[in-house]
Amino acid sequence: MDLHDRAGVVTGAGSGIGRALAVELGRRGGELLLVGRRENLLRDTAELVTAAGGKAHVLAADLTAEGAIEEVATAGEGLGRVDLLVNNAGNVRAGRLEEHEIRDVHAMIDLNLTAPILLTRALLPALRAAAPINGGLILNIASGMALLGLPSYSVYAATKAGLARFGESLRRELHGTGLHVATSYPGATDTDMMTSTEAGEEYGMGLRPLEEVVGEIIAALESGTHEINTSTAARQEVQRRNAIDPLDVDALLAPRLAGFEQAVRNHRTT
Repeated sequence: MDLHDRAGVVTGAGSGIGRALAVELGRRGGELLLVGRRENLLRDTAELVTAAGGKAHVLAADLTAEGAIEEVATAGEGLGRVDLLVNNAGNVRAGRLEEHEIRDVHAMIDLNLTAPILLTRALLPALRAAAPINGGLILNIASGMALLGLPSYSVYAATKAGLARFGESLRRELHGTGLHVATSYPGATDTDMMTSTEAGEEYGMGLRPLEEVVGEIIAALESGTHEINTSTAARQEVQRRNAIDPLDVDALLAPRLAGFEQAVRNHRTT
């Protein structure tokens, strides 16, 4: 897939993986609508995109708010062409299910799953229209937890697994249209999202450098890959074991459950 001169939308573009992907797309001449909740961070990203050789427009919006999806879709279509959509915006709240506030459950479901589905739906006519010219790309940023559900992350894992299956189903639905639907499964990555957790390598959550993770995502897209797993090799091995014998993984995790729960008890994004 040729990622040069793409025009489209990147959500959660104010920091982390969203920002880094936007810069890489800008380096390839992209014209991007950068979407996120904090305008100041989006403007910082826009400067980086411009410095890299791209064009950037900023739209501060909470994708879970009423009317926000339509606002983003209209602004995206205002680019004149939409052949790119990166569904990256997301949040996390760790903890036992019964300890979650109802608003925290809704916060994860609404942003991690409902918003990307609705935004994709809204932009699909524009993506379809552009696809015959240069091909189109929908990239959903899921999580390694879509492949391996960990304790204290039941809701978060559910939203990311849902996003992954959404992408898989949509890819098959759009077969032959020229639209490429890809899903990325980042493991623990050195971004702001991870600053509030104390779980590290001892729990398989050692941070990978952001530049490496995004570099792998870009290279995989350029090679035409649909399923992009950037978890560490050790974590991918546990994911494979989980697919074959999940009770074996239960037994692996059980002795460390209390320590893990303590380490991630404050893991949440604001």
